Amino acid sequence: MRVEDALRVALEADLDLVEVAPDARPPVCKIMDYGKFKYETAQKARESRKNQVQTVIKEQKLRPKIDDHDYATKRGHVMRFLEAGSKVKVTIMFRGREQSRPELGYRLLQRLAADVADLGFVETSAKQDGRNMTMVLAPHKGAKTRVKAQQDSAPRPAEPTAPAPAQPTAPAAAEQAAPAEQAQADPQ
Repeated sequence: MRVEDALRVALEADLDLVEVAPDARPPVCKIMDYGKFKYETAQKARESRKNQVQTVIKEQKLRPKIDDHDYATKRGHVMRFLEAGSKVKVTIMFRGREQSRPELGYRLLQRLAADVADLGFVETSAKQDGRNMTMVLAPHKGAKTRVKAQQDSAPRPAEPTAPAPAQPTAPAAAEQAAPAEQAQADPQ
C-alpha cells in the first residue's frame, strides 16, 4: 500500500500511522492509537520492573587465623544469608606477615565453600586483591522459593475451637470452698 493511501485510511479511522519496523524492506507500518500504544508499553515496562528480583549481596569478613567457634558463627551467618536467597561475598583480610601466606586464606575459603555446598555454590572462585582475598557464593536456583514453600507448608498451631470454661461466680466459689475448709478442720 502506498504511504498516501495508508495516511488517508488512518485519518478516516481517526488513528495514527506508526512505523513499526523501519529497517525492514519494505518498511512496516501499523494503523493504531499511538497514545494508547505508548501508555501500554510504559505499563508493561513498569510491570516487568516490578517482577524483577533484586539481587542482594551480603558480605562476611574473616581473618586467616580464625578460631573454630568464631568460624562456626560466621559460617552460620553465611548459611542464613544463602537460605534467604542472597549472594554472599566472603572476604579474608590479611595483615602483616599473614600476607606472605595466602594459602591459609585459600584453604579457609575452600573449607567454607565445602561446608555450605548444600545451600549454595561458588560463583566466583577465591582470588587475591591486594590485602584481601574474596570469593562469592550464590544460592542454588530456586532457594528463595524453597524457603517460602517450607514456611507455608509448616504446620501452624491449631486455634482453640471450644470456649474456655467460665470462671465460677462468687457464691459458687464459696460453696466449693466450704467443704474443703471442713475437710481441713476434721483431721480424722
